[in-house]
Amino acid sequence: MGAILLYGRNMAVKDKTSCFLFPGQGAQYPGMALDLRENSRGVKNLFELASDIMGKDMGALLGDSGGEALKRTDAAQPAVTLANLAAAVYLEERGIRPAGCAGFSLGEYAALVSAGVIGPEDCFRLVKARGEAMLAAADRIREISPGREAPGMAAVIGLEPEQVLALIAEWSAAGLSGLYPANINSPRQLVVAGTAGALALAEEKFKAAGARRFVRLQVSGPFHSPLIAGAAESFAPVLEGVPFKDPVIPLYSNVSGGPVASGAEAKKFALAQITSPVRWIEEEGAVNRQEGLEAVLETGPGTVLRGLWKDSGSKIPCHAAGTEADIKLLQN
Repeated sequence: MGAILLYGRNMAVKDKTSCFLFPGQGAQYPGMALDLRENSRGVKNLFELASDIMGKDMGALLGDSGGEALKRTDAAQPAVTLANLAAAVYLEERGIRPAGCAGFSLGEYAALVSAGVIGPEDCFRLVKARGEAMLAAADRIREISPGREAPGMAAVIGLEPEQVLALIAEWSAAGLSGLYPANINSPRQLVVAGTAGALALAEEKFKAAGARRFVRLQVSGPFHSPLIAGAAESFAPVLEGVPFKDPVIPLYSNVSGGPVASGAEAKKFALAQITSPVRWIEEEGAVNRQEGLEAVLETGPGTVLRGLWKDSGSKIPCHAAGTEADIKLLQN
């Protein structure tokens, strides 16, 4: 299979300079990206490449109507990455290329491809190894937990991020262990990661502090926290073997919340990202400050990033770009 180019000179979405935002794990749904595959030779090639590397029929996985297989971290990560890259390829075939890119958590791997840092082949190899390492680390935590209860993540809604961070620091100083900030999503929402026991206690304490809701996420581990450090250790040798080039367009990092300066920095952040919080509020701010930017596109499944972008207060519009119908609208 030939190389898939996902970057190049700026071209307009509705005659506007755009940044691609790639969603992460949790955005998946049965049937995603299959409409793109039906109407694009480039996307078909991408499915074939992913299937070869994963050792399974990715079209069948994404077409699973029940969606149970897509809930597993080791399946969800390559599936979401495939859907993200499929949307990027489909956009490119229609003359829509990014002037910058960012990805939420797992979505950073599609952003690395769009920025020319890694190729699609290496991307799929990395997310395969990353998903397997993260699932194994979460399983180890569950095995040593009382009652073998699973660790996880939850969204704290109704408190400002600064309040949540201060409360976690206060409770940790008082002896609460196993609770960490994971995704700093918006002025309205922060996601925490923790052991089963820490999350149960935190739910009571956050509600007592004024949180409206404490929503458990459908994930298999306490991602973006020190609890998953074993995954970083397992993933590091795989990551080290992949060359990272300097970005050819602006690329933004979850770890720093700002632009990525070089391929070496991108590789360092790719490892740190596993245990570091996703600083999405800061990252959105950095994207918003990109000179000449007129639109952002949620390039992949779901609508989560559009909601978070709206919460950011940016005047730059965010458009859906994850389905054939979405992309057709962008061409009008």
